[in-house]
Amino acid sequence: MVRLACCTAMLFVLRLLLGLPWYQVLPAILIFYLGSGGWSFVDIIVKTLGRDLHAAYVLLRVKLNVRRHLREKNTVPKIFAETVQRHGDKTALIFEGTGERWTFRQLDEYSNRVANLLLERGFREGDVVALFMENRAQYVGLWLGMAKVGIEAALINFNLRLEALVHCITISNAKAVVFGSELTDDRLFYIYTSGTTGMPKAAIVIHSRYYRMAALVYYGFRMTSEDVVYDCLPLYHSAGNIVGVGQCVIHGMTVVIRKKFSASRFWDDCVKYNCTIVQYIGEICRYLLNQPVRDAERQHRVRMALGNGLRQSIWEEFMNRFNIPQIAEFYGATECNCSLGNFGNKIGACGFNSQILPFIYPIRLVRVDEETMELIRGPDGVCIPCKPGEPGQLVGRIIQNDPLRRFDGYVNESATSKKIAHSVFKKGDSAYLSGDVLIMDKYGHMYFKDRTGDTFRWKGENVSTTEVEGTLSRLLDMKDVVVYGVEIPGAEGKAGMAAIADPSHSSDLEKFVRDMEKVLPPYARPVFLRFLPEVNKTGTFKFQKTELRREGFDPTAVTDKLCFLDSSRGRYVQLDEELYHSILSGKHKL
Repeated sequence: MVRLACCTAMLFVLRLLLGLPWYQVLPAILIFYLGSGGWSFVDIIVKTLGRDLHAAYVLLRVKLNVRRHLREKNTVPKIFAETVQRHGDKTALIFEGTGERWTFRQLDEYSNRVANLLLERGFREGDVVALFMENRAQYVGLWLGMAKVGIEAALINFNLRLEALVHCITISNAKAVVFGSELTDDRLFYIYTSGTTGMPKAAIVIHSRYYRMAALVYYGFRMTSEDVVYDCLPLYHSAGNIVGVGQCVIHGMTVVIRKKFSASRFWDDCVKYNCTIVQYIGEICRYLLNQPVRDAERQHRVRMALGNGLRQSIWEEFMNRFNIPQIAEFYGATECNCSLGNFGNKIGACGFNSQILPFIYPIRLVRVDEETMELIRGPDGVCIPCKPGEPGQLVGRIIQNDPLRRFDGYVNESATSKKIAHSVFKKGDSAYLSGDVLIMDKYGHMYFKDRTGDTFRWKGENVSTTEVEGTLSRLLDMKDVVVYGVEIPGAEGKAGMAAIADPSHSSDLEKFVRDMEKVLPPYARPVFLRFLPEVNKTGTFKFQKTELRREGFDPTAVTDKLCFLDSSRGRYVQLDEELYHSILSGKHKL
């Protein structure tokens, strides 16, 4: 910044005060710039200019489109109506479970029937109806039909049990629940996210946000309406419903919906339906690599894998084994305003921010206390930006009248306020707190490092430690329980570990497992247990987790009793050194 300021001052003096011609001014400034160490910036320009120009084009195009839709008061159903006019008889959705195919016109007609039925039953604009079912083509038609008459859909995770399920339905104020037999600024629907603490929060998805999320991916990764997307992610998630199905609703792509992910059928499906884009979370990539080699994995037409959470350690192996030219890794939460995209196919990166024109997309990494994750501020009270290579929390400046910078928050206003910080970029401004720690290199490439707060990610799902701690404590007669995530080499995310204050080891683990299976989904059940004499707390009675995380599940470093959840046997077993090394080597299934 100092170097640029000096160059600007030289320009002012040489051109305006001395009146020198441009052919003398520009070489003089260039010589000064390079002589003062500016080669690094020249290198950045050469290597990132094309990437940054493409990103600027994408941002401008999406922003102009969003403004047009807002001006014309276009909702997602209205945009879908235009899609139907363009692609009426083209296949919109394929449900792998039954093989049924819906054209855009059939999807439109089905959603109209849903809308009319709801009106006949007395539902009105602004009412909320919860969807609690597994993936299927009807899922899309249901929320689309609701949106046509202004009814807001609450998309509920079908894995939830008891208190968490009741909580999600209750906070949405749903007047009805549609469930499967197996189980503008107007709001389009709610998507539930764990956030950094507590029970799942209902993130508000307005119509312009739905369009924005789908369009940024579409234009950023150079998709076309002729692409066929393989969507095996749950439709209650924004990745499955917006990033995936949104390409059908907004851009006229064909989307193949699978009821559940299957590693053994993945490539067979891609070949069968001529898929060109597959969606993933990091775990999916690892599961596919663990499968035996089969012919179909190189007979497909897939040109792009779209998703998030792919570890750098298996990135190239995944591309090479399955012959996928592009990994379209992105970063973003349903509610965030600081989404990132790896448009340049940079190995390991989840996105980037321009180092040439950083003000075009006002996001940054800011310093945080590694123990408390609190923002670190300078003498002026403003957050301190990170240098390249320095980990920091990703934040995005909030500008409510800018469709790409606004933050719509959650249904719960208290939860919304916790995600907003002030005086982040400059004094008095507001910014969205992602709750995630990233690292940026000198070219602006961003690399995901960790999640802050009381949430970790396992098997593609966010796990709220606060929620799991409360549930386990009740199952264990209100014992002190601390839940945290631990890393396992070769596995995406962090496995759950529970430290339990039980000095006498009186807990009945067989009964504990049976009870736990009734109230917690598989991804939230702790993989490891540690039995302690007592759990250390802070002066404000908060559990101290730093040391527990650091010690992990290594029996040579921990003298307390350790147990491992053996999924093949459905029970906890003693964790000894032999089992520990079997887990580390990947021989033991998690």
